[in-house]
Amino acid sequence: MDVLLKKFKNVLFSVSPITIIVTILNFTITPLGAPLFIRFLVGVVFIIIGLTIFLLGVDIGITPIGRQMGASIAKTNKLWMLIMAGLVLGFAVSVAEPALHIIAQQIENITAGSVGKMQTVLVVSLGLAITLSLGFVRIVYNIPLNKIMTLLYFIVFVLACFTPEEFFAISFDSSGATTGAVTVPFILALAAGVSALKKDSKASNADSFGMVGVATVGTLMAIMIMGIMSDTEELMGSLPVVDTSSLSTMGHFLDKLPVIAIDVAFALLPVIVVFAIYQKLSSKFSKKGLRGIVTGIIFTFLGLLFFMTGVNGSFLEIGNLVGRKLALFENHFGLVSVGFILGFVVMLSEPAVYVLTSQIEDVTSGYVKRKIVIATLSLGVGIAVALSMVDILSPNIKLWHFLLPGYVVAIVMSYYVPKLFVGIAFDSGGV
Repeated sequence: MDVLLKKFKNVLFSVSPITIIVTILNFTITPLGAPLFIRFLVGVVFIIIGLTIFLLGVDIGITPIGRQMGASIAKTNKLWMLIMAGLVLGFAVSVAEPALHIIAQQIENITAGSVGKMQTVLVVSLGLAITLSLGFVRIVYNIPLNKIMTLLYFIVFVLACFTPEEFFAISFDSSGATTGAVTVPFILALAAGVSALKKDSKASNADSFGMVGVATVGTLMAIMIMGIMSDTEELMGSLPVVDTSSLSTMGHFLDKLPVIAIDVAFALLPVIVVFAIYQKLSSKFSKKGLRGIVTGIIFTFLGLLFFMTGVNGSFLEIGNLVGRKLALFENHFGLVSVGFILGFVVMLSEPAVYVLTSQIEDVTSGYVKRKIVIATLSLGVGIAVALSMVDILSPNIKLWHFLLPGYVVAIVMSYYVPKLFVGIAFDSGGV
């Protein structure tokens, strides 16, 4: 009960800033109207409850599964086993990630159907699977993360030279979509399990991170290759405008509940199936341990169900409406400033960030504080959103003007900072 209360307090503290900011915007420059604002507040309640339950479920369900499986994979010490495990696990958890299906649908819309939804899902999942295998091999064979990332991003830069401009932004958005609320905890736990077998505790701690960062590069390259091979020369489609005409509140959320429940169940299914096969073959978990795992998975399901219902039922609509109203303002500095603030506070309510920062605090025995990492990440995301606003408002400025120098600086810095922080940095970029 104490653990649940602690998580609730942390979540409440993190969701409060964005609630306050949207409330201020509602009563000042972007009035939402009473029905939509009430819907937003109900969504906040859903998100707080969902995120609290989800984090508890990850702790007692998803994390133990990933760590035990990761340790078993590492013990084989066979290259083909590492590669096969990475391919199977990477593809399985990615193909069911709800965020990937959302962005794949958006890609289908903006390409007017020339790039199908399932085509994107399969290609991206394959890319993640390949680089996840590389991540396993890197940890077991002690390959420095900075050298792996240098090679991977060199390939990305080469591909970027041939990628259509329309697919350039899509590829970077897609790389973030694949590492969602289910994928990130599982991959982090796998990495912790694989690295835990190392005798050198310092190396083990450093190798607990970096797997998510490596995996996201695979999705980035996959979309770029798909864009190069695609016949789409110009994006002729468009994204549908979110319908905000419905004035119902609870009915609005209840209408979305069945679809979201199916999506969440589908997202967790690969983890459950892989674990069931693993347990059948190895019997690593006792009956008591299995009960804990089952309880954790149920909590994870319920938490994600509440969280996604809150996001899809209010946050997406409110974000769409606020964005359209802000776009009408001619004060560009004000728009960029609002973008920074929203980017900063939105990061505070991201589930994957909590899982990552909790593992950072655990691995470093509290030396690296979770709150400091979250604050740093939020600052970085705030700056990134502000730069994105500048990109949108200034036709002469291209996305790569920001991305290329940023990645070059990150790669160069990776050769001068402690190895632990290299892994944390690239994982943070993925969540």
